[in-house]
Amino acid sequence: MTAIVVTAAKVGLVNPLKAIVKSYIAGVAITAGEAVYIIAASGKVGLADGNGAGKYQCRGIALGPAAAGQAVDVVEKGEVYGFTLAGNYDTRVYVSDTEGALADSNGTKTMVVGRVSPMADKDLTKVLMVETDRISEVA
Repeated sequence: MTAIVVTAAKVGLVNPLKAIVKSYIAGVAITAGEAVYIIAASGKVGLADGNGAGKYQCRGIALGPAAAGQAVDVVEKGEVYGFTLAGNYDTRVYVSDTEGALADSNGTKTMVVGRVSPMADKDLTKVLMVETDRISEVA
């Protein structure tokens, strides 16, 4: 499993009008580009983790930083830039076993966050197409 590098200062939506973004309250400190889940006991968001009990869900990718108790925007569906995506186009991107991190292969539990997607520019720039399952939880 290779970690996907995120440049937090560059995380942003490719096309905001076509994205689904929801605001949550952070239950922990969050950095832009980290995968988050809903903490069942509080309704706040924490860092998703492929091997952390109770964290086997991913509701999206944080679009900005937030301290615990602050609001954070989370993209649940849409294309996001700010990631170094070395894999082929259309390959899956997963939640890592490291809290909040993404990887090019599954962690202990398989949680797909999205796919590597080409932009419609001359370089076919790779972006992360986020498409989280907002209903079910990983068993």
